[in-house]
Amino acid sequence: MTRPVTQKKPSGEKASSAAPSGNVALVGAGPGDPALLTVRAVELLGTADVVVGDLTRHADVLARHVRDDVERVDTKDGALTDTELARILVRHARDGRSVVRLFAGDPFVESHGADAAAALAKAKVAFEVVPGLSSATAVPAYAGVPLTSTKSPEVRVVDVTAKNVAWDALAATGGTVVLLNAAPELADVAAKLVAAGRSASTPVAVTCEGTTTRQQTVVSTLAAVAADAAPAIASCSSGQAVVVVGDVVTQRDKLSWFETKPLFGWRVLVPRTREQAGALSEQLRSYGAVPEEVPTIAVEPPRTPQQVERAVKGLVTGRFEWIAFTSRNAVKAIREKFEEYGLDARAFSGIKVAAVGEQTAADLRAWGIVPDLVPKGEQSSAGLLAEWPEYDSVLDPIDRVFLPRADIATETLVEGLTNLGWQVEDVTAYRTVRAAPPPAPVRDAIKSGGFDAVLFTSSSTVRNLVGIAGKPHATTVVACIGPATAKTAEEHGLRVDVMAAEPSVSALAAALAEYGSSLRLAAAEAGEPVLRPSEKRPSARRKASK
Repeated sequence: MTRPVTQKKPSGEKASSAAPSGNVALVGAGPGDPALLTVRAVELLGTADVVVGDLTRHADVLARHVRDDVERVDTKDGALTDTELARILVRHARDGRSVVRLFAGDPFVESHGADAAAALAKAKVAFEVVPGLSSATAVPAYAGVPLTSTKSPEVRVVDVTAKNVAWDALAATGGTVVLLNAAPELADVAAKLVAAGRSASTPVAVTCEGTTTRQQTVVSTLAAVAADAAPAIASCSSGQAVVVVGDVVTQRDKLSWFETKPLFGWRVLVPRTREQAGALSEQLRSYGAVPEEVPTIAVEPPRTPQQVERAVKGLVTGRFEWIAFTSRNAVKAIREKFEEYGLDARAFSGIKVAAVGEQTAADLRAWGIVPDLVPKGEQSSAGLLAEWPEYDSVLDPIDRVFLPRADIATETLVEGLTNLGWQVEDVTAYRTVRAAPPPAPVRDAIKSGGFDAVLFTSSSTVRNLVGIAGKPHATTVVACIGPATAKTAEEHGLRVDVMAAEPSVSALAAALAEYGSSLRLAAAEAGEPVLRPSEKRPSARRKASK
């Protein structure tokens, strides 16, 4: 039998190739709000090949910062033991992959990051630790509860699941005590503190789902906290709660800032295409809302592209004096066609550009094009037409206008430009088709009042939402971007509560926030609890005008 021969390298000669070397990052994901990630955490998530963590709890973080092709390993509900997790981290690192192990809060404070680090060190696998905001400090801050004061300078943080908790020492201190993982045994924990000598009247704050728009804070005392906080803990989907014990809790009345945001906890329906909804949803989150994007239309290329292709070529060869963009989708469609032909914004040299409004103008500027005409008044086709100059054979060498638009656009602009003496090349640059109906739970929420508000940014969003999901419930606040959209909403039997000060999505979100603030103020002045629209009885709302 012939044995395989192992060839030895001459002394001092290095191997021609080495095994791939990966790395593991133990990353703190913070207490819940994805915006609280550190810069280093975002960098590592963006370059990761494998992410290991609770995929449900960290869903928002993954959606924002992780590529779709990244391998994901779920650790939810203890699906894997610490030993199994360590083996997974080591195996992927030795395969030359970049691995991120996500921990809630900070890896070395309320998680088992130290155990993972020890296992990696033992296996001689390179790793780094990226601290995260600990829920022990971040959640009370979001609840408006400072952990120290001039009268209570001391604070202790205790994981109640640890062995041999010194309850006597905790009770003896007059400072603040922060309890982690106490929610399941809150009655027993409170009783132990009282039995150890802490007064039963000591203020307590229990915050569930901290730093998220689902946050709830219950203020009570050690004697009553178990009963008072039970409903909030029961409704806590993540099961995470932070308990603060001490006189500092009394400052919450003055310092609460997060749960008093104008739209805090409002479930807001955003019926826009996914590409358009992002910025609006982010602004709504800044007001404390929980936006839910439901696409009502899909944008598709024209069935026959020859017409738009011919018009684009004519644009480059100087056949047009003007091009008028009546939507952001029109800008996107023409830009894509330009890129297909290897053209850029320089091809617009010598051509006058009009935009129907500031949002469309912003997209043009991002492309490197400064529009010559944007309506100062009403930002609509009618507003654009009101400021469009008449054709002048002396001043205008060419009398043609290129109008790329949707297949369902109205004839208002075409007719008006023709009356002003212009020849209009009206071209279908894209098609808008009705999107598929949303899932049944969303449709039921729309019809039954599960949403607190709905934002309509165009007449088509009104028509399409009603078409695919039905009319919003009478308790739902209806906000419209402008008069034309409001008229369409009223024609569909809806009551319009909010109108944007100017026709932009930013102004629309701000108008809804102002409306929410007015409801909060009215409730406070009446000495009533602050209820979201979905929590009010239908009889408390006026009916839609016939």
